[in-house]
This record gives sequence, structure tokens and C-alpha cells, in this order.
Amino acid sequence: MDTQGKEGSFAPIIIIMALSLIIASFWNSIPAIKNSVGAILNPSAGALLNWNLTYGMVIIVFIFSLFTTIIQKYATDQKTMKEMRDEQKRLSEEVKKFEGNLEKKMELQKESMKFMMPMMKLSMRGVMFTGIPFVLFFRWFSDFFSVMADFRFFGFLNWFWLYLLGSIIFSSIFRKILKVV
Repeated sequence: MDTQGKEGSFAPIIIIMALSLIIASFWNSIPAIKNSVGAILNPSAGALLNWNLTYGMVIIVFIFSLFTTIIQKYATDQKTMKEMRDEQKRLSEEVKKFEGNLEKKMELQKESMKFMMPMMKLSMRGVMFTGIPFVLFFRWFSDFFSVMADFRFFGFLNWFWLYLLGSIIFSSIFRKILKVV
């Protein structure tokens, strides 16, 4: 399988991550960033949270997870990802057959490792489209929930843990439904 040139470069991903960090660090010192995001999210996500904090948060996590899964599906070469994942699976099964032969096992593991970097580059392409919105959402969430008196979802989860657990659950469901590799 030829993966040369299909995986792309880490440069755009690194640039987006750096921009995300810069935006996050200037959140409070440059009011235009905070106010612009607030102007967009207060009437939308803020309205959901003001309607019902728990259900609103679950709906926001649902929508954001759907959005990121769709981006992941169409920002990556799903066919190449599937081919590489299948090849890694095949090599993993081969490794199991050579339990006693350390040399052959190491050779197969080395071959399997060749797929790691291209797969990582392919799977990270979605970050180029979701990195900055993700940081902006988290900064906005932090401000929104900071004025509340230690609110807990379901009695024990703060907003971050609800988001994290909810996004894992919803993303895995959406990845199954949309057949995202």
C-alpha cells in the first residue's frame, strides 16, 4: 500500500494549535476576542444553558460532538485510513503467531510502526478545522461557569467532566453511525 504523500504535513496542525494557544492566552487581555465569542455563544449556547443547565449542556456536547465527527469524516482520507488500520491489524495478528520467534516478531512490529506517523497525520487533519473553535468554546465555558457557585451536573460532575465524558460517548456513537475510521 502506498501512503507516500497522502498523509500531508504537521505544519498546518502546529500553526492552528499555536494560534489556539495564542487566542487562549489573550482571552482576557484582548476584549475583542472575548466579546466576539460572547456575542455568538451567549444567545445560542448561553440560551440553552440558561433554559436548563443539564439538558442544555448535554445538547451542546451532542451538537459539538456531531460537528467534530462530521469534520473528522470529511477532513480525512477515510479509504487510506481504513487500509492502514487493516494492515496494522493484519500485522498485529501476524505478531501473535510468532510468539516464540523474537526476531520475526520485532520485524513485524517495526513494519507496523511505519503506519503510525502517516495515520497520526491523517487523523489530525480535523484539528485544523476544530482547534480554534474548540479553544474558544472552552474559554467561553470557563467564563460562563466561573460565575456559578460550584454547580455539579448529576450531583458530581463539573462542566469539564460532563463535556469530556459526553463527547466520548456521543463521538463513539457518531463514529459508528457515520462509519468514521
